[in-house]
Amino acid sequence: MNTLDRFSLKDKTVIVTGASQGIGESIAMGMAEAGANVVLAARTVDKLEKVATKIEAIGAKCIKVKTDVQKREDIEAMVQTTVDEFGTVDCLVNNAGINLVKPALEITEEEWDAVLDTNLKGYFMCSQATGRVMIENGGGSIINNASVFGLRGFPSLVAYISSKGGVVQLTRGLAVEWARKGVRVNCIAPGYTLTEMTKRDIESNPAILQFNLRKIPMKRGCEPREIADVMVFAASDAASYMTGQIIAVDGGWTAF
Repeated sequence: MNTLDRFSLKDKTVIVTGASQGIGESIAMGMAEAGANVVLAARTVDKLEKVATKIEAIGAKCIKVKTDVQKREDIEAMVQTTVDEFGTVDCLVNNAGINLVKPALEITEEEWDAVLDTNLKGYFMCSQATGRVMIENGGGSIINNASVFGLRGFPSLVAYISSKGGVVQLTRGLAVEWARKGVRVNCIAPGYTLTEMTKRDIESNPAILQFNLRKIPMKRGCEPREIADVMVFAASDAASYMTGQIIAVDGGWTAF
């Protein structure tokens, strides 16, 4: 196998949670372009139709699965549907998440639980369910989408950054526990990424962009595809000796 072939995901099956928009959509497209069968998971299946159409247009296979990562029964059904359709799970991308911008003193217990249950507990339950299949079948790759905010403090984001900091440690813990079972677990920590939602925020308040650019040595935001490219690498055989790693894709933000 030559070097370029090691980056291929041909005939691999990849689950992407939160695949309906933004970074998740780009990750799903990147995996498909690398040759993978893609399982698109989101709470609202209708929102996955656009992504599925794009994937099918390039000749890749995909299925859509309604999945709320706060519900164990949804996760188990997602994994079983994947196995029934494609025979196994080679890679899981934990991407589904929510944010909460609110001063710490104003966060309710319900809001805290919603963020942590989605961004951290959901990642664990998806990893646990797919991990069972991967271990039984001899290995696989789990990639957690965290954030530079899991590595740095930030005001009015305490629930979010707590969840993402937990994802960093979840990554390390599972990597160490499952390394000898053939399951690699890594984490991508995106910086300021120019999703459609982010772009709308910039249009309503241009100062948001300037505030973030001051922290980024490259002086630009990240395109979602740039996150997807690193995800494809982490999923591929080219990363076969990499596990337990936190990779910041942030234009240098965390280098300060």
